Amino acid sequence: MKISIITAVYNGANTMADTMRSVTEQSHSDFEHIIIDGASTDGTLDVVRRYAGKKICLVSEPDNGVYDAMNKGLGLATGEVVGFLNADDVYENQDVLKRIAGVFDNSEIDACYGDLVYVSPRDTRRIVRYWRSRPYRDGLFERGWMPAHPTFYARRSAYQRLGGFDLEFERQADFELTMRYLAVHKIHSVYIPEILVRMRAGGMSNSRVVNIVRGNIEA
Repeated sequence: MKISIITAVYNGANTMADTMRSVTEQSHSDFEHIIIDGASTDGTLDVVRRYAGKKICLVSEPDNGVYDAMNKGLGLATGEVVGFLNADDVYENQDVLKRIAGVFDNSEIDACYGDLVYVSPRDTRRIVRYWRSRPYRDGLFERGWMPAHPTFYARRSAYQRLGGFDLEFERQADFELTMRYLAVHKIHSVYIPEILVRMRAGGMSNSRVVNIVRGNIEA
């Protein structure tokens, strides 16, 4: 089963190598890594080109933000299953994609997601926050719940049927998309009660109090 991993990046030279190694070292070898670069100026492209290969697809051009970049990646994806890995995130271990592929062996499953840990930007072994998810049930989104988006994988056919990220939402398009899929269209999903991704603390949505407040308002 081919899995498409999409990474949106802009000036991520300091962490991009970790992200790409995390993908290339996966035990599940049937994947493509689509990297959408927003015309970085800090050496990100040099990092990406060091890992150039048949499984790496690189597009570098200006975009209208991270969700626009993710939508570009969706348009290029050829895998049966699609997921996203941020440019400063890494997989928890080498078997994450293997675990995800196993879930989708069941043809009735449209999506899956798991747990995520925020880690220190300087030491990815040090956990600063644990994002533990749960099986979806109606009413969760109304209380502000959402699955950790970097752990969310869905069939490409679901994206083709239900659409990508709504660019009206500058900070919470991932919240809207997962709500649209799980709560509105009620696709069949599975919760994997395991850590799938390590995210460096301090990203766009959680680095400043004002961004957290604005994000909560959007949600």
